[in-house]
Amino acid sequence: MKLVVLDRDGTINHDSDQYIKSPAEWKPIPGSLEAIARLTQGGWRIVVATNQSGIARGLFDMSTLNAIHAEMHRAVGQAGGRIDAIFFCPHAADSNCECRKPKPGLLREIATRFGVELEDVPMIGDSLRDLEAAAAAGAKPYLVLTGKGKKTREAGGLPQGTEIAADLAAVATRLAP
Repeated sequence: MKLVVLDRDGTINHDSDQYIKSPAEWKPIPGSLEAIARLTQGGWRIVVATNQSGIARGLFDMSTLNAIHAEMHRAVGQAGGRIDAIFFCPHAADSNCECRKPKPGLLREIATRFGVELEDVPMIGDSLRDLEAAAAAGAKPYLVLTGKGKKTREAGGLPQGTEIAADLAAVATRLAP
């Protein structure tokens, strides 16, 4: 099975320091929906792994998160793609849970649920915590320069073997030529 794991905010859709709190605030990054469609059509299973501490902060509830994800599924489907699953951490940054990136818990749960080893599974994100989670789980980290990606690259300290691409579309071109 060809599996790829995507961060959500800053990778698929525009990020916000105020959090994405409604379906109306969820805006895809140009080319990201087509990139997911390209991966889907190339035989890849697409899974989203996202920290959503806005739940713990009381900024939105589970029904709102489900509505945001329904909008994402709809938009990806209209572009000819498919997201097979969404895994999220609802906890606050100080909760010390195992599922909040940069810890590898979400990725390990994905591996268990899909029955795969994570070695060489691409994990694509825009923040250091995405890349660190990938490295800790044995996946292949990819940094996209959308969202916080440029700042992440400038800050340095990327895990060894991290590949860098302009955006999700550029990674999709590499993985599904």
